[in-house]
Amino acid sequence: MSIPASRANLISWCLRQLGHPVISINVDDDQVEDRIDEAFQYFRDFHYDGVERWYTAHQITADDITNKYLTISDNMVGITRIFPLGSTNASVNMFDLRYQLRLHDLYDFTSTSYVNYVLTQQHIRTMDLLFSGEQPIRYNRHTNKLYIDWDWSSDVEVGEYVICEGFIVVDPDVYTDVYNDRMLKSLATAYIKRQWGNNLKKFQGMQLPGGIQMNGQQIFEEAQTEITQLEESIRKTYEIPPIFLVG
Repeated sequence: MSIPASRANLISWCLRQLGHPVISINVDDDQVEDRIDEAFQYFRDFHYDGVERWYTAHQITADDITNKYLTISDNMVGITRIFPLGSTNASVNMFDLRYQLRLHDLYDFTSTSYVNYVLTQQHIRTMDLLFSGEQPIRYNRHTNKLYIDWDWSSDVEVGEYVICEGFIVVDPDVYTDVYNDRMLKSLATAYIKRQWGNNLKKFQGMQLPGGIQMNGQQIFEEAQTEITQLEESIRKTYEIPPIFLVG
């Protein structure tokens, strides 16, 4: 069995599933490309293998401060949060409570229990969330603009970094195993089959030599049923669960 490792391989695989070259698949090349794009779009929107969690660092520029938003790469489909500036353990100063805890309570890990330190750190984090909360952000993947609701004139400076957590599209041209995904192949085949049926049903009832009649409507309905089942299976089995707010 030929394993698809490129877009062209995937198209050939789908057409063979539909009967090519034994029978003629009455779908234009551009229509096939459109259906492959449609399958990838659904795959990336609802299948957890279509995207992966990603962390990206953005260095603040003067234009960012003027615009009051960050420009995000096109392949980022969502931003879930940012890491606050100056909140890393490496950036605390000597007057910070966390620094003093390490200085006085963790001078020797071999003889000092770190249970109290961990509990205190959790308490500090809880207090920080209670009084400060997570930094509010707004992002839409169609605009590629990340709005961070802080005071751009005082809370951030040129040259500082913002770490963004989100989801990035898995590039099939880099990770070619994506083309061989079972659900993607089935969905792409069903989309092409629906297009085939949609093309043929315009000639419904037309009689060919030998008394053969085209039945594009049946092909279209079969494909629509397959698509409904596949999309439902992807949503129920492979979709990333929504992130719930607890508390």
